[in-house]
Amino acid sequence: MKHRIIEASILAVGICLLGVAVNAGINSFKDKDRIVSVKGLAEMEVPANKITWPLMYKDLGDDLPTLYTNINTKNKAIVAFLKTNGITTEEISVSAPEILDMQAERYAANAPAYRYNATSVITVTSNDVEKVRKLMAEQAELLKQGIAITGGDYRYNVSYEFTKLNDIKPAMIEEATRNARMAAEKFAKDSESKLGKIRDASQGQFTISDRDSNTPYIKNVRVVTTVNYYLKN
Repeated sequence: MKHRIIEASILAVGICLLGVAVNAGINSFKDKDRIVSVKGLAEMEVPANKITWPLMYKDLGDDLPTLYTNINTKNKAIVAFLKTNGITTEEISVSAPEILDMQAERYAANAPAYRYNATSVITVTSNDVEKVRKLMAEQAELLKQGIAITGGDYRYNVSYEFTKLNDIKPAMIEEATRNARMAAEKFAKDSESKLGKIRDASQGQFTISDRDSNTPYIKNVRVVTTVNYYLKN
């Protein structure tokens, strides 16, 4: 009889413990159904660290050998101008000229004044953005040598790049995650809940854009992180 009482007591305690565990499991399961999804934004302004400057000019003529001679002379003058102002040989690239035979244009309404229209491009690519920007303001010196650097062609626009994204990624992800947590904590407080652990998170794509159209040499780096948190009572 005594053994049966002990066995019954043990069974009763076990059932109670099982009930507590099941209840805790149910509550835990309910808590896991309560999730808040938040986004954290991080933005940073950085100076461009790479510049590509195409110096494009056009030349006209009726005689190809003479035209090529003129182009060669002007190219040498431009390269000399660049090197005199601190641009290295490695930063300079001279492209072959594009020659357009105007007489071969079937849809030309009027006879062209010159048969050949040549486009020549010398490209400067440098990591010293400020040096090149300063030199761009002084290119009027080439006009004195009869060389008119022209613009307006979308293929030959000056471009600025920021190539050191990996250097700032960790800090920006940390800031975005911190901002996401602040938003989640505010939501939890407003809903009279407590913020639990992170269920999962995803890092958005980094984007790099010009700060504005007037300062393309200043870039805006942006990332949005999405974090899902558990909420608990």
